[in-house]
Amino acid sequence: MSLEPHHNMSLEEMDKRSLFHPFTSIGDHLANGPRIMSSAIGVHVTDSKGRRYLDGAAGLWCVNVGYGRQEIVEAMTRQAEALPFFHSFTSMANEPSIRLADRVLRWAPDHMSKVFFGNSGSDANDTNIKLVWYYNNMRGKPAKKKIIARNRAYHGVTIGAGSLTGLSYCHQFFDLPLPQILRTHSVDQYREKPEGMSEAEFSAYLASELEALILKEGPDTVAAFIAEPVMGTGGVLVPPAGYFQAMQEVLDRYDVLMIADEVICGFGRLGAPFGTTHFGIRPDIMTMAKGLSSGYQPISASVISNRIWDVLKDTSGEVASFAHGFTYSAHPIAAAAALANLDIVEREDLVGNAAKAGAELKGALQKRLGDHAMVGDIRGVGLMLAVETVADRATKRPFDLSLKVGARIVAKAYEQGVIVRPLGNMIAMSPPLTLSSANIEELVTGLGRAVDAVADELAREGALSRKH
Repeated sequence: MSLEPHHNMSLEEMDKRSLFHPFTSIGDHLANGPRIMSSAIGVHVTDSKGRRYLDGAAGLWCVNVGYGRQEIVEAMTRQAEALPFFHSFTSMANEPSIRLADRVLRWAPDHMSKVFFGNSGSDANDTNIKLVWYYNNMRGKPAKKKIIARNRAYHGVTIGAGSLTGLSYCHQFFDLPLPQILRTHSVDQYREKPEGMSEAEFSAYLASELEALILKEGPDTVAAFIAEPVMGTGGVLVPPAGYFQAMQEVLDRYDVLMIADEVICGFGRLGAPFGTTHFGIRPDIMTMAKGLSSGYQPISASVISNRIWDVLKDTSGEVASFAHGFTYSAHPIAAAAALANLDIVEREDLVGNAAKAGAELKGALQKRLGDHAMVGDIRGVGLMLAVETVADRATKRPFDLSLKVGARIVAKAYEQGVIVRPLGNMIAMSPPLTLSSANIEELVTGLGRAVDAVADELAREGALSRKH
């Protein structure tokens, strides 16, 4: 052990020597090093070399109120000075977390009853799995444990949440998923909806598939269905009309809980308070995280309905305690940050701006890229959007993933001073909810130039059927 600092080592060298990055190619990182961000204000971030970028991804779908919000920093500072930490086990509490739980319930649908705080969307979904199992054990249905999730879903990467996630690269080499997790189709209307089928018919088809799966497994063994209102990492997939109503009818018929994963969609991203609001979902459990604090502090929430709480309350005499929780559950500084964040969202009507700016951004993307030779689909709701690239528009033939088209577009976008996110052959955008018309022009201009540049490269390589 040596406590001597490495004075002669650059930050890039120190990073490669010491820091293990999530979702990063180890070989690429060791060869090329990190891109270090140093400061941020509004919708822009600045790296260690002084280069400024428009953050079209809001970090990781989370910085809803934008960067540099002194109001949040001051709230965190005041709380750190008064009570930097105390746990919430054994009936212990602190004022910010009490007020935040009350605030969250005022945002949530009226039938939601209690808020359980965690630290990330992943651990919140692990909490949800345990809640579902606990709920069914306490009501005398110990066999009712299977949870249905969707292909291409993203619900986190812990053992439980990672099993719910429907992306193979999150399972490979990790011995996942758990055997209690079942899988059904995504809502990819661009690639999975049969030609000539209406949205309503596609919804009915997906609901019938869900029912068939429940009947095959046995209704007495199926406990819950989990869904993102708009699927995020799987490709910003918007459900067809009537989808959640059709799915919910099936769930109600077989006493299966509905878990709405609002980690990305919640707190205004879709131009509505929640995806449940926008799509008319009636959840039994809601998962919340990112927009709860806009990333200023790690915090998540599992919000449960009266239906679940009543069982937990009525059977509480049978157990010593609800034996689940985390050291940092209901952390006072994180709760203070979240309260200040929600103050901003409400005062500045960022939910309304997400709807308005989202429509403007989608229109600008359609105008700039809608007829582009390598763009097959532009989709999304509010400020959660994606552009899907294709090798052939007529046949929807995708690019071979070995071409790394999404990553190449993102690299070119960085050169244009714009940050967007690659999802295979798709480019995702989820900018802060403060986005202005000028920001939209900057984002679309930079992305458009990046797409043009990669299209030129692919045409020269013979990978694009026709050049724009």
